[in-house]
Amino acid sequence: MSLVTTDPGRTGFSAEVFEQFLAGRQEADWITQARRAAFAEYEHLLSVELSQEEFKRVDLRPFNAARFRPLRERSSGSSVAALMGDHAEYGGRIVHQDGHLSQLSGSEALAARGVLFGDLQQMLESHRELLEPFFMRRAVSTNADRFAAWHAAFWTGGTVLYVPRGVELELPIHSLITHTQDGVADFSHTLIIVDEGARATLLEETASADEGSAGLHVGCVELIVERDAQLRYVQLQNWNHNSWHFAHQTGVVGNNGSLQWTVVGLGSKLSHIHQDINLAGRAATAEVNGVTFTSGRQKLSYYTQQNHQQQGTHSDLLYREVLRDDSRVIWRGMIKVDLPAQQTDGYQRSDALMLSETARCDSIPGLEIEADDVRCTHGATTGRVDQDQILYCMSRGITRNEAMHMIVEGFFQQVYDRIPIPVVRETLSRTVQKKLGIETMETSLISADEDEN
Repeated sequence: MSLVTTDPGRTGFSAEVFEQFLAGRQEADWITQARRAAFAEYEHLLSVELSQEEFKRVDLRPFNAARFRPLRERSSGSSVAALMGDHAEYGGRIVHQDGHLSQLSGSEALAARGVLFGDLQQMLESHRELLEPFFMRRAVSTNADRFAAWHAAFWTGGTVLYVPRGVELELPIHSLITHTQDGVADFSHTLIIVDEGARATLLEETASADEGSAGLHVGCVELIVERDAQLRYVQLQNWNHNSWHFAHQTGVVGNNGSLQWTVVGLGSKLSHIHQDINLAGRAATAEVNGVTFTSGRQKLSYYTQQNHQQQGTHSDLLYREVLRDDSRVIWRGMIKVDLPAQQTDGYQRSDALMLSETARCDSIPGLEIEADDVRCTHGATTGRVDQDQILYCMSRGITRNEAMHMIVEGFFQQVYDRIPIPVVRETLSRTVQKKLGIETMETSLISADEDEN
């Protein structure tokens, strides 16, 4: 399959659409000029072939971007319930609906401690000197590929969290990105900067208002962890099965910094995540957790890179995927060790559990090592549920659904144990039950009992 774009009207946004988009925005001139430069790069990259290594298993032919457009004004759609939003105490909350800020709380209390928390455009305009050097410069590059340039030209909003030197946020921050309108194109951006010696946790999730509407999300996540700082970041992707999801996500970790990054893939029709972990400082560490559960005809693709750039760095990536029905998951992982990165310790593993004979998982780990004093290992497994285990459970009075839940929960448990945030573990457990149909079954049984009474 050729990955060269030949029809910009179908696979991208035209110059006319771009000018209409700019006409509907009120923003600083320097932001507009940066958009124009990014759009010129985007038009160039439309004629450049995408990486065969990254995209050859991702079929983009059904994707028609012309069906989607950013909303010029804030929509009046109903609010969307969050999976994690009402199950924990937060130090601040932000909600973006169809590409526009709809709710913000906690920013004033955080500002009293020197923390910046709020909408991307507002923060860039009011704190340009501080934020501009980070925005699509330290982590994600505009010219990475056509999706990165597309995002840089059309970003519609997003979240900024800046934690100054030495400040520790005891409570997590919550971010929710939602779609409520059919045909909406959302280009949200998340920028988190944790300065030297600071500590923070941000839990972010995406959701659709209903299952019927189609949506497009071309996102970007930039995580900057400075010297001796610590960041815990969770992104729970839960778009409906009519949504397309593309994102560049990069974490940069400085000397002795620590990043714990959890990626959860539950929704979307098709998604492709390019995830980079750049260990740019000596003794920097990163732990990456992945939880994916697909059903129906979903296709979720991940391209992960653990880039060890300095001496004594450590990375540990563990992805676990459960697939049912006709769904498909693709994971291509790479550990790269630069020549200066002696005494590197890198690990990556992806395990897949198949709940049906028609599901498919492609797991491809890889190593590129230039240093000679390293310890790097990788692995991948794929297997089906053991029917003997189900029979054993059923012989002891456990239903088939309950047995499947026990097996899947046990499969995910190793990842759960690595996540120190209770609300995340509890949310994942509830979601697994829903994906297996247990919540629906229990609700039906309760309703039937009430009718009888």
